[in-house]
Amino acid sequence: MDSYTAVIERCRDTRLYVGHVPGFPGAHSQGETLDELNANLREVIALILDDGKPQLEGDYIGTQTVMV
Repeated sequence: MDSYTAVIERCRDTRLYVGHVPGFPGAHSQGETLDELNANLREVIALILDDGKPQLEGDYIGTQTVMV
């Protein structure tokens, strides 16, 4: 079983959690709860992997605080 790191934000307008896997084309979804988002991302990733493991466009490194 592979694991992927998702970046998660909360939309201020819809209040939905929105997530995507950096560098993984098409791996994005949303949900009303974090559990729902996780389930939706698992489903999307599984569907993408059904067509074969894609070449990732990049690797997730992390976050960084930028002081301005």
